[in-house]
Amino acid sequence: MSGLGELDRDRVPAGTEEVGTRAPSTARRVAADPVKALMHRHRELCRRAVDPLEIAAGLEAHGITDRTAARFRHRDVFSLAEEMYARVPRDADTPPRPTGRPSPRAQTAWIVLALLPGALCAAAVAALRLTDGRPRLVAATVGTLAVALALRALLRRGPLSAAARTSATWTCWLVGYALLGDGLLRAALTGGPDDLPDGTADGPWPVTVAPVLALALACAPAAASAHLFAVRARRKLTASRGLADFSAAVRPLLIGTFVLFIGAVTALVALTGAVLREPAAYPQALTLGALLLLARMLTVHGHTHAPALVLTAAATAEAAAVATLFAARLPGCDFLAAPVEALVAACGPAGVPTAACGTGALVLLVHATRRLTKASAHAAPEHPR
Repeated sequence: MSGLGELDRDRVPAGTEEVGTRAPSTARRVAADPVKALMHRHRELCRRAVDPLEIAAGLEAHGITDRTAARFRHRDVFSLAEEMYARVPRDADTPPRPTGRPSPRAQTAWIVLALLPGALCAAAVAALRLTDGRPRLVAATVGTLAVALALRALLRRGPLSAAARTSATWTCWLVGYALLGDGLLRAALTGGPDDLPDGTADGPWPVTVAPVLALALACAPAAASAHLFAVRARRKLTASRGLADFSAAVRPLLIGTFVLFIGAVTALVALTGAVLREPAAYPQALTLGALLLLARMLTVHGHTHAPALVLTAAATAEAAAVATLFAARLPGCDFLAAPVEALVAACGPAGVPTAACGTGALVLLVHATRRLTKASAHAAPEHPR
């Protein structure tokens, strides 16, 4: 409704709103210069815009399309934005427009940060394999804390950084389930677990390390994918002459970037499985990696609601699957475990996280093809944060 209202108000030549509140001579000037009235309505956008592309993206976000731009005597929104930008008064003290290119030092910094979680996770896994008893517990605690701090630093600077603050609770749950969930589910189906996890793959509560290590190493491909998509989309925005042209050009770029990341995760899962001598958990790692990448890319470009909702739903589904197995042990509640038992019988314990994360990733992929192909998602130039 708000978009329709914006379109109706932007039909300035009719002048109904302006005429009722202004003198006849003023109303005639408004009707003769509809772009000026549009600039007044969006004066804050015009004032802070660093280039015409940002105005075009802002107009698109307010519901103005190429068809609407024709009412302002322009062939498309980009042409309209160029006139609006050119007509904004600026003095000699106006600072130069940012180039949108990070400095070499800033780019080196985020590359190092992207490699850090994988390196620290590999060191923690090596420490777990070389220790036992209390030293192993200390190594697991220190390693988890170090990886968490490295991830926090990565998400606050570089291509994966976002202005909006998001809760990491559900993300931590999903990663924790990848580490401990399959073992807990398998133990619960046989009446366990009888003890706490000891960091081994053959204990009473088995731990699956390979997919978590692969995802930690995949932070570097994730940052590179996000950077590649942002830079190439910005270039296509500069070269496009219409909103539809831009969307058509960015959609295959988004899909290609996503496929490139999935290929990198596949190789890392195979590598970690071979090095750690664990089965390569392709379904769990690939679906979780896809879910986390899409959620972060949407968040980076200003769309936070859908990622938060989907991550919450995926984590809740995993928690509910485990909870129903324990609830089924109560008298008369055997039926609660039937859906999970059927899924595990068909797909193994990996079926639960694969179904939860795979469904979430598919939803976010469809959502991303709609949201990240709009010019408004790429309005601000890229710069280090």
